[in-house]
This record gives sequence, C-alpha cells and structure tokens, in this order.
Amino acid sequence: MYYAFSLSDRNDFPNEKIPTLREGVVESLNQNLTIFFDVKGHANKAIDALKKIYMEFPQLYNTSMVCSFLPEVIYKMRQTDRNVVTALTHRPWSLSHTGDGKPRYDNMWKLSTFVVLDILLDWSMHNVLWYLCGISAFLVQKDSISPNYLKKWSANGIQVVGWTVNTFDEKSYYESYLGSSYITDSMLEDCPPHY
Repeated sequence: MYYAFSLSDRNDFPNEKIPTLREGVVESLNQNLTIFFDVKGHANKAIDALKKIYMEFPQLYNTSMVCSFLPEVIYKMRQTDRNVVTALTHRPWSLSHTGDGKPRYDNMWKLSTFVVLDILLDWSMHNVLWYLCGISAFLVQKDSISPNYLKKWSANGIQVVGWTVNTFDEKSYYESYLGSSYITDSMLEDCPPHY
C-alpha cells in the first residue's frame, strides 16, 4: 500500500477515510503484503512510532523494511532496533532537480550550489553512508541501474531495488535482463511515471 495524500486533497474526498499507521499495517499483514515504511521526515517521531509498531507486530521483521532519502532516519532506526531491515533511497540530482529533470531553482548560483551538494550526496551514499547506516538494501531511481551497478552492490551484500518501474517494457527488462527487484505502482497495466 502506498499512502500519498496531501491535506489540500481532503476537501475533494470528504467521505474517504485515511487509515492510521496501525490500521494500514494490520491490513497489509492480512493481505500478506511487503511493507515499505517510507519515512519522509521527522526522524525522531517516525522512529518512535515504528518502534511501537514493530513491538506490537513482530512479524514485521520478516515482511517490511524502513526506507528513507534521509540517512539520519535510517541511522536512528538501526540504533533503535538493529533487527529492522533498512534501505537508503536515492535519486541522482534530487537536491537540484525535480524528478522529471527540471531545475528546482531559477537562481543560477543557488542551482549550482545544489548541483555540487548533489555530487557530494551521491558520492557519500555510494561510498560512506550505506556502510555507516548499516543498510540491507538500496532503493534507487530506475534509470540509474545497470548490470555493473547491481554487481557492485551485490559484492557488498546489498540488494538494489529499482523504483518506480511502471511500464511493461521496464518490468520485462528488470525481470528478464537485470533479474532485479523493483517497486511498481501497478501490477497489470502501464501507468504514468512516478518521481
């Protein structure tokens, strides 16, 4: 299950209920789904909530993973409970550009600064942070994955998961050629790109 809902959307769907974290976990467990707890911020609050969920539902240790773009979240989760499977999430140029490749900033100096930060982040994710955070998997934007990339991470004992693989051709490539896991928004039909 992927819960992406903006508070501004609530007026468009006044009768729709958003499940609590606990309700979402219960339903996912009932459906035998793998859960990716994608933490977007507020590391301390998120880790406290997840710690309670893992204590209440110990089967989550075998059916879920905590993932985040934020190394702080992953580091704190591993400090709290070393048995939780964790993954860093990465998209090249995420600080300076949106998912569809458009610059985030009009000011050239600001954009240039964030391009440099992107280079540093990419280097640190691939050389230091993965080790410091103690990850089991690396969730990477689908267009960044190649056979050599998979081989490099496999040598480090890390599984690479591509996201978001949404077309038949992409899924075939991942399944038949790469032999790699991926995250998709749809099992049956093609759907628009998700960044």
